[in-house]
Amino acid sequence: MGAGSAIPTPAIRYWKINMASEELNPHMPPRFVELKQEIASTYPDFEERVTRAWNEILEELESTTKEMIIPHVSYADLDSLTPEQVEDIRKKGCVVIKDVVDDAEVAKWREELKEFVKANPNVPGFPEGDKQFFHLYWTRSQVLARAHPNVLNATTFLNKLYHVKDDAQLDGIDLSTPLVYADRFRIRHPGIQWDAHPPHVDGGAIERWEDPTFRKCFAEILSGDWRKHDPYDLEGRVNARSSLYQRPGQATIFRTFQGWLALSETAPHQGTLKLFPDIVTSNAYSILRPFFRPKATPVSDDPLDAKNWEYDISSPDFPGIFGRDKGFVGPRPNNETHPHFRLDETMTSVPKVYPGDMVFWHCDLVHSVEKEHTGNNDSAVMYIPAVPTTPQNKEYVRKQNETFVQGITPPDFAKLTPEATYIGTGKPEDIVHPLGKHAMGFQIEVA
Repeated sequence: MGAGSAIPTPAIRYWKINMASEELNPHMPPRFVELKQEIASTYPDFEERVTRAWNEILEELESTTKEMIIPHVSYADLDSLTPEQVEDIRKKGCVVIKDVVDDAEVAKWREELKEFVKANPNVPGFPEGDKQFFHLYWTRSQVLARAHPNVLNATTFLNKLYHVKDDAQLDGIDLSTPLVYADRFRIRHPGIQWDAHPPHVDGGAIERWEDPTFRKCFAEILSGDWRKHDPYDLEGRVNARSSLYQRPGQATIFRTFQGWLALSETAPHQGTLKLFPDIVTSNAYSILRPFFRPKATPVSDDPLDAKNWEYDISSPDFPGIFGRDKGFVGPRPNNETHPHFRLDETMTSVPKVYPGDMVFWHCDLVHSVEKEHTGNNDSAVMYIPAVPTTPQNKEYVRKQNETFVQGITPPDFAKLTPEATYIGTGKPEDIVHPLGKHAMGFQIEVA
């Protein structure tokens, strides 16, 4: 059976996440009415300006399917890309970087991961009984991959797409010196229906509106000048509080781009990543969506018609944000809450990648994972984001370094069985390159 061929129904093993089991609550606390009112009072003529912006954004979204293409470049060409290529990456908010790591080296990492899981059958992962997404951070393969100089150079390229408008704000910020954020890996089997990762945005939920510093990142959108929004402006980013409620699994570090390293071939329809490659328009729509609602009496038969929507700040709800674990998750846009995204049409699968390729997407970009894997082989990736040097990130990496040395779960994640008890865990001495040592926190001084 060739790649992309349909799998006979009896062979499909279904795995469905019961969202109710997560205790997701779409209704927000009443106090969030005051948050909307506070935001509205911050900007002159807020209702008039955002209503005009809203109508423009909806018109822009009508044509987004025409340019839903994910850029790809070669690692060897990163230093010689044309201005047009760089601008395309910035506009789309995502990129595939080919041939970052040698195939043979990646193949060795993949086999060692499989051996690690086999040698330690009780490692945490899901789904139970057929683990494929592993809550592991310090296997030797992961440690070596994160510290690889090519991987770190690739993340530096992404970090340097950002900037600050005022040099005085550069204190403690170094976009040329990458850091490491320890995350997990997956080895996904063919035929699984995977409902765990619908369209969503990481790196802060209600915090995007609630934290005044984080909110600065979207000031142009909230003032109605959404086309001037610069998702690569560091003002607000470096000190934003993306985890006001200390919910386990909520990242506190600033990642310019999320990313993964391909450990196997993976193509569309083989359980790969899907992206909404238009960062400015998607941010603008997501940020203004809580201030508008469908009219009770539609003006036309088209539910997407701007005339069928109206300004409203009387509700505490933020569509796509859900209460959970005494905190909040999201944004999680869907066809009901964010119909103008037309997610069934616009979410774009990453083109075929090979072992050693890397995929990166902007920290605000809507992304998801394909439900089905119709290929014949495992689809394996390590999650490795781009992390710049900032005071806040340095402090996190310092704490993360301590967990690495002890072989325990990194700070942002729920505490699990110490990985030091497993066979094959990575050690500090496995990192030999100076760039990797610094990125992992062995040569960082925190003021």
